[in-house]
Amino acid sequence: MSGPPSGADVPDGLRRGLGVTDAVVIGLGAMIGAGIFAVLAPAAKVAGSGLLPGLALAAVVAYCNATSSARLAARYPASGGTYVYGRERLGDFWGYLAGWAFVVGKTASCAAMALTVGLYAWPDHAHSVAVAAVVAVTAVDYAGVRKSALVTRVVVAGVLAVLAAVVVAALTSEQADATRLGVGADVTAVGVLQAAGLLFFAFAGYARIATLGEEVRDPARTIPRAVPIALGTALLVYTAVAVSVLAVLGPQRLADTTTPLSDAVRAVGAGWLAPVVRTGAAVAALGSLLALILGVSRTTLAMARDRHFPRALAAVHPRFAVPHRAELAVGAVVAVLAATADLRGAIGFSSFGVLVYYAIANASALTLGRTEGRPPRGVPVIGVLGCLLLAFALPAGSVVSGVAVLAAGGAFYGLRRGITS
Repeated sequence: MSGPPSGADVPDGLRRGLGVTDAVVIGLGAMIGAGIFAVLAPAAKVAGSGLLPGLALAAVVAYCNATSSARLAARYPASGGTYVYGRERLGDFWGYLAGWAFVVGKTASCAAMALTVGLYAWPDHAHSVAVAAVVAVTAVDYAGVRKSALVTRVVVAGVLAVLAAVVVAALTSEQADATRLGVGADVTAVGVLQAAGLLFFAFAGYARIATLGEEVRDPARTIPRAVPIALGTALLVYTAVAVSVLAVLGPQRLADTTTPLSDAVRAVGAGWLAPVVRTGAAVAALGSLLALILGVSRTTLAMARDRHFPRALAAVHPRFAVPHRAELAVGAVVAVLAATADLRGAIGFSSFGVLVYYAIANASALTLGRTEGRPPRGVPVIGVLGCLLLAFALPAGSVVSGVAVLAAGGAFYGLRRGITS
């Protein structure tokens, strides 16, 4: 089994213009985004004082997924991520299922990010703002991945500055109390697992690096370097923010708020920072949305090339070298969801789909040989088990809807194979 060439541009393919820094920034743009502004409160609601153990568990699973994905992406440097890896290592159906799980799960993520823009920027008209954000971001992505990387770099820098201000204001205040970080009697194993599954929503952005494999220079070197740098940076940031907010608000107040970072700065007497936090959250969500639409459109491109989706979606723009029809189609679907969806429901559904996607990635990595860059055996094994455990520990509504959508995708695959055979 062999992947496409890993050097220069491939015929009818995308342009290889991204280096290590660009790849890291795109991954960070998807991770250091609205997740940290939106997911802490629902995670605290299910975990209570077990929020930090939930974050640690999510980080372990994310590390296994990132390691497996990086090794596979270096071996198969094509657009599509685990759709390609599953197809090449496990068979056509598993590749298709991974691609389907990714597209539907990350489309829900896109809607969640767009809604976060609306909720922070103009709460009374959140859905209208969300749709406008989708249109604007799709236009930027359409202009080319290098322009997207440049915009994402600016967004990441701004968001990191806002988060640093929140952490410093919280941890240097008299209201910060280290005893609020302790694990109390309210913690349950199910609560920690559910929190880890929800927090995984914020970690999963490193997949953008792998799904852009056809647009990265020297992918065998670039991707394995970029993924751990992006993931490690995100983990440090998430830990600092979670600790500072918990130390100020405590798990109960954190669980009851919808704007935890804004509440934290108000609680320490830095109310002047609240508008900055709101702006930072909106900008972060835009950055995540930018990177997410990049990733979903590239997987759509790969599946369209194999006729799992309409072949027209495989077109690459002759000037901008992007899958322009796939980007427009994804943008249209996300705009509809952003006009109608619920934020917390979108997060849970997205987490289920993406965890299934990474379970298949880890299973694919298990089949790599020594000469193919196989990771240590324990990494993909823990990754598979961790992904499935977190997926089915999510709130029941997320699990039921996720299973139903995956089953519908599987039925469509079977019907299509029956018609074409």
